[in-house]
Amino acid sequence: MFATEPDRQVETKLPLGLVLKATPDLRDYAPDGIRDWHQLVVTAAFVRGMLGISEHAWHEACRIMGDVNAAISVACMLQRADHIAKPGGYLRSLSARAAEGQFTPGPMVMALLRAENDRAA
Repeated sequence: MFATEPDRQVETKLPLGLVLKATPDLRDYAPDGIRDWHQLVVTAAFVRGMLGISEHAWHEACRIMGDVNAAISVACMLQRADHIAKPGGYLRSLSARAAEGQFTPGPMVMALLRAENDRAA
């Protein structure tokens, strides 16, 4: 069960549009588009396997940081996949930091947007 189903609250303050702007590569894996948080989570769950992230690491990230924050993290990792040597280990590291209250995906999203703005300038 995903936290993004109608009877459950989404655990991020980031607007979906902002996340999608920062992570355009994710759309390549969503032929019907991503119109809500549930679709983002489903798409990230699919992409995680392509990145080499184990199902266990994914479920652990979802348990610790919530489905949406885990999905945003994976979407950001996809966007920077050529710079991440061990995506599974990286997600586990982010999960450990999140468990200690030291991580949310917001700064990752903002860094991707800044990098895109720098390239466009």
